Amino acid sequence: MRTLVVYCHPCPESFNAGVLAAVTETLAAGGHDVRVRDLYAEGFDPLMSADERRGYHDEGANIVPVSKYVDDITWCELIVFVYPTWWYGLPAMLKGWFDRVWLPHVTFSMPTDAKGSRPKMQHIRGIAVVTTCGATWWLSKIVGEPGRKTILRGLRALCAPRCRTLYLAHYKMDTSTPESRSRYLAMVRKRLSKFAN
Repeated sequence: MRTLVVYCHPCPESFNAGVLAAVTETLAAGGHDVRVRDLYAEGFDPLMSADERRGYHDEGANIVPVSKYVDDITWCELIVFVYPTWWYGLPAMLKGWFDRVWLPHVTFSMPTDAKGSRPKMQHIRGIAVVTTCGATWWLSKIVGEPGRKTILRGLRALCAPRCRTLYLAHYKMDTSTPESRSRYLAMVRKRLSKFAN
């Protein structure tokens, strides 16, 4: 399966880098054709310029500033996000990737007076989130997990009608231990392997 891994963490020595390694190794072992986009390492610019915003709805031309990233999302059948949950949501870098890459006419059709917007990413049949959260499970639930909802509800609505989802979080990351991190990595390998096959 053609699988895009979108990775978002600024520190190459982070635990999230270890999570990325576990994810890519698991996918490779399952025979997936994997592309990795390391947004920080590539220097992705999350800021939408004024000119880019003015041309946001211009079909074809709106792709030009981010064409290689648009190619990724139109290529993949499975997309896996690896990132830290900060302030209960997506890192600004990843939110900027959504803002700039998930464009109208590519990922959804623009609504008209006659009909509403239509999803255009039906080739994506699976979405997985592998994340770390400083907060506890219960506090994350009370706040509402906006990052989780953005991806597994908002993004999923643009994908295949029966698009499957997976959410794997290491809660209480701020007080994690070598044992808790090891258990999490083992869970990621097991659950992702099953999900991706």
